[in-house]
Amino acid sequence: MAKKILMVLTSHAELGDTGHKTGFWVEEFAAPYYAFIDAGAEVTLASVKGGQPPIDPNSAAPDAATDATKRFDNDSAAQTLMANTKVLSEVNASDFDGVFYPGGHGPLWDLVDNTASIALIEDFIKTEKPVAGVCHASAVFLNAKNPDGTALVAGKKVTGFSNSEEDAVQVTDIVPLLVEDELIKKGGNYQKTDDWGVLALEDGLLITGQNPASSELAAKKLLTKLG
Repeated sequence: MAKKILMVLTSHAELGDTGHKTGFWVEEFAAPYYAFIDAGAEVTLASVKGGQPPIDPNSAAPDAATDATKRFDNDSAAQTLMANTKVLSEVNASDFDGVFYPGGHGPLWDLVDNTASIALIEDFIKTEKPVAGVCHASAVFLNAKNPDGTALVAGKKVTGFSNSEEDAVQVTDIVPLLVEDELIKKGGNYQKTDDWGVLALEDGLLITGQNPASSELAAKKLLTKLG
């Protein structure tokens, strides 16, 4: 039986009040997506509002291209899937074996406090299914709780986009929260490697990756966990 993996994307396109656009980071979708389908998994895409999620234009720039993003650019089937994502509030954890959240700055605005997303994550945890996120999407776990009411990230090894990486892309004063700071505030055992290095951590059912370069490793950890 093929494993069924849900990928949840942001629907938020505005980078604060800067007039610049944001959304999801292409590599953080594409690298995990191809890791999943190449392993024979069935992938379903959902987003907060459904339909086409916004792509961060910086992640579609030539200097951000990777083998996975180039594959996505030439994959009409994947692009059709992306244009028709399901509405997040209408998907159920019971239909899937695991969930993966790609990052980009968008999730900081519409997924951290999203009640449908929090309930979904908590349903996965309650039924002992793994949850994974990379980069800014590590923040989607901040408000989720374990069945005993404790914070999901409390006491767990976690990573996500670091403060120094946020400084490097010059949006520290624009984003609504800093992933590193908030994971620590929630009791997470935050860890990081060098800026733009590869780090993905697994602690129980929770898998997190630090940055775009960590996307594929986080996805492979989810695949290994699913067996």
